[in-house]
Amino acid sequence: MTKLIVITGVSRGLGLAMTEKFIELGHTVLGCARSSEALEKLKQKYSAPHNFTCLNVANNELVKAWVTKILANYSAPDLLINNAAITNYSAPLWNVSSEDFSQVIDVNIKGTANVIRHFVPAMIARKSGIIVNFSSGWGRSTSPEVAPYCASKWAIEGLTRSLAQELPRGMAAIPLNPGIIHTDMLEISFGKHAASYTPVKEWAQKAVPFLLKLKPSDNGVPMTVPE
Repeated sequence: MTKLIVITGVSRGLGLAMTEKFIELGHTVLGCARSSEALEKLKQKYSAPHNFTCLNVANNELVKAWVTKILANYSAPDLLINNAAITNYSAPLWNVSSEDFSQVIDVNIKGTANVIRHFVPAMIARKSGIIVNFSSGWGRSTSPEVAPYCASKWAIEGLTRSLAQELPRGMAAIPLNPGIIHTDMLEISFGKHAASYTPVKEWAQKAVPFLLKLKPSDNGVPMTVPE
């Protein structure tokens, strides 16, 4: 059965890899990202019914306008994936500027909440749908010099498990650790060593089928994409 899937942060990394794999499998993807140049390439490659919009999920008003437009033209999503995130450049917490710290929190936590705020009521009205909020291994453990990112992903774990308790039967909210994948973002933290981890397209071959099998009984269960 064809599913309608919303993904944030589709311009690169995990978001782009998931978008391409979901579409390859015949599903419809509605996505957003901040890079207008990357989105133009996606639009040229994938036409309607797929839809891609340029916006920053940290801006609640832009998210509201985007979701209003989407819901006027499509049904509520079957699968909502909050993937958009950024990390801080490695540094002790006291050396991370207030601006950099706020940006991580605004995108990773507030951005996820903004998307939930505007999409989930339509999913609740239909009484179905799966919400997947991307966490991290650093949402369940810690390392030095990534304190802002760890804080944001620990928050995603708590936010998602609380949301799970608020949803009606037939729905699910799941915090998902994607694993350690070689992306541009991983290079910020790991440098050249990032290349020794799983390539992103190889990850998508396992992650997308895993995401498609998530079900209401998985509600509130912290999960990790199998290696």
